[in-house]
Amino acid sequence: MGLVDEDRLRRHDLTDEEWARLEPLLPAHPRQGHRWNDHRLVINGIFFRTRTGCPWRDLPGHFGNWKTIYNRHRRWSGDGTWEMILDRLRAGCDEAEGPAWTVAADATVVRAHQHAAGARRAPPADVDPARLAPAALSTPVRPRGTGALRSRETLGRSRGGLTAKIHLLADSRCRPLARVTSAGQRHDSLGFLPLMSRLKIARRCRGRPRTRPGRVLGDKAYSSRAIRAHLRARKIKAVISQPADQVQDRLNRGSRGGRPPAFDAIAYKQRNTVETSKPYCCHMHGSLALPSVPSGSVFVKAA
Repeated sequence: MGLVDEDRLRRHDLTDEEWARLEPLLPAHPRQGHRWNDHRLVINGIFFRTRTGCPWRDLPGHFGNWKTIYNRHRRWSGDGTWEMILDRLRAGCDEAEGPAWTVAADATVVRAHQHAAGARRAPPADVDPARLAPAALSTPVRPRGTGALRSRETLGRSRGGLTAKIHLLADSRCRPLARVTSAGQRHDSLGFLPLMSRLKIARRCRGRPRTRPGRVLGDKAYSSRAIRAHLRARKIKAVISQPADQVQDRLNRGSRGGRPPAFDAIAYKQRNTVETSKPYCCHMHGSLALPSVPSGSVFVKAA
């Protein structure tokens, strides 16, 4: 019975193949001072906690001291180590598709934990305040109310409670490429331009990172003049379906309505990749505050 429980607890641990890809990207031991505890054991503990959502103190004992695991996760989240690892993991992920590299955008609402609200007034002294600042969303065409669009905690208050929205870009292999978090009531389209600005895929060799895909897929929420004009200006093909009201409005205008935007129905079928990628980020607990483990774990296991 004990062996069965042990196997069940370790089912999310890194395999030898995954560890071989991840180990060269991790920080080396310092030349002076205390050496790092076993990276693999600590990362497995972080994976376990983000997957199950258990309190840090309740981590199984075979992962070691829970405080060590917590401190490692917090330090690497605050100083950008997780971001660096993720950038190096996804380097060159566009090479297989070449100029026709396709990405898909979507957003999803997640319920916030009851303890999510109530951040400290002063940010932690050991974390750059710029890393804690929420993303600046696009300005709505018709703003409602006088409240600020940027909320420090990126939490939306509605009848269902506290909610947050994850805006995500994913490639054709369901791997997350960029992520923006906003309050739950913000429209999907407001996070599109910040998402595109965060899309930076490093080269395997020398050169500037790639920021422009060949094609962007999006559902009806992204069908706006501003988004289509942005993609057209950057010479990116837009594969975005039109909602019925926009189609009817164009027909009502007759010849003044112009031609319908181009739409590739075959390419649009690939949009399920971002739908498949969303659950990986949504089911990771305690991972929305800073760029963190979930996206990296998806990349290690999907690459």
